Amino acid sequence: MDPINQYHGAITTLLARIVEEETGRIRQAADLLAGVIAGDGLIFVFGTGGHSFMAGEEMARRAGGLAPVYPVLDPGISILFGPRRASALERTPGYARSVLSTYPITGGDALLLSNAYGINACSIDAASWAKERGVPTIAVTSPSFSRAVPRDHPARHPSGKNLFEIVDVAIDNKMPFTDAVIEFAGLTPRVSPVSTILNVFILESLVAETVERLLARGITPPVWTSANIPGGDAANQEHMVRYAPRIRWLA
Repeated sequence: MDPINQYHGAITTLLARIVEEETGRIRQAADLLAGVIAGDGLIFVFGTGGHSFMAGEEMARRAGGLAPVYPVLDPGISILFGPRRASALERTPGYARSVLSTYPITGGDALLLSNAYGINACSIDAASWAKERGVPTIAVTSPSFSRAVPRDHPARHPSGKNLFEIVDVAIDNKMPFTDAVIEFAGLTPRVSPVSTILNVFILESLVAETVERLLARGITPPVWTSANIPGGDAANQEHMVRYAPRIRWLA
């Protein structure tokens, strides 16, 4: 089978597993988020290191996305300044606590964490920080990967805890241990990772389920319209007036 079809087959198989096995948890998380939005709270989205960083970008100010989303886009753990620096900081205990302490997160909000591996200090500290303050937590992660990593691995938080063990709702993205899924004869590493596609599928499914719940409550969901279509800016003005004073990233 050619690489494109191999990759397509791997992705569709994993997506089908998410639908079959994780729909209940996605809906549980959507119940939580709908309650937060109904109470005029905010959804803080934190991709805690490396390519997981994209979760905040995916959910914030996105056409068809929820307006009350506050992305935690700390450049230190992105790959903006290089992967070695990002890896070092995401492994630094206390770093995420310092970052989150600069955001106006309260118990009426929710913290959505995305990290496929779910073992680094940034992920564990972020979840623990939120739990200590009564902030509801959701994670998109791979429990099977977390369990497979030795407790003394240097990428782990010193506590040895896993992200899925700490949060209120953990959604399994079904990422295989290697992340990449395509094998070639004569090449040891696999190629073509899947975690980003799986994470985004879960995140956007969560958006749709949350919108459905808000409508069922008789609440008009605050959803962004594309600014690149006629009338888009005008349609979004109400959300800017309502949320920009509270989400400084929008201002």
